Amino acid sequence: MKKSYDVLIVGIGGQGTILASNVLGDACVLEGRHVRGAETHGMSQRGGSVETHIRIDGKFGSLIAPGTADLLIAFDVLEALRYRHFLKPNGTMIINREMVVPTSVYSNKLPVPKIEDVEAELKAGGHKVVLINATEIATEAGSPLAANIILMGAASHTLPLAVKSLSEAVRRNVPPKTVEINEKAFNLGREVAL
Repeated sequence: MKKSYDVLIVGIGGQGTILASNVLGDACVLEGRHVRGAETHGMSQRGGSVETHIRIDGKFGSLIAPGTADLLIAFDVLEALRYRHFLKPNGTMIINREMVVPTSVYSNKLPVPKIEDVEAELKAGGHKVVLINATEIATEAGSPLAANIILMGAASHTLPLAVKSLSEAVRRNVPPKTVEINEKAFNLGREVAL
């Protein structure tokens, strides 16, 4: 029987997926909860996929089995599409409404998918889908690099963690000179997901 709350964070190398997973893990530590995690970096420095498994209250194993994740946080709509099979039937997706098209599509002269078509495919799966213009909102907060923290703020409504713990984990894990921007980003993410 599953007792953990499982979160899969996916994106492209350089989008801040690892920092986001560190925030979640640190929030668990602040609350004295068990946490297990694992990361994979698929040529992440060259724009490849990065996935992080976080199991809150997980005591056995760090990898999430397909079809069992409670929450998918995706930094890109194509990554959400690629990893949606990890979600359980009533799972939730929180997705940055952004699409990074792999260079192989251009170099092989393949048709570029329309973001609207990708979003429609995501919504057709029966999961709860929350699409957020995280990069745009992060830019308003002071830096487009804070899109990952926008998504963490949006996810705070779904996660079984206290907002206070998540906020403190953001402060503890972002570079000191960016704390103010990231605090603002976290709060804006919470507001936009209401």
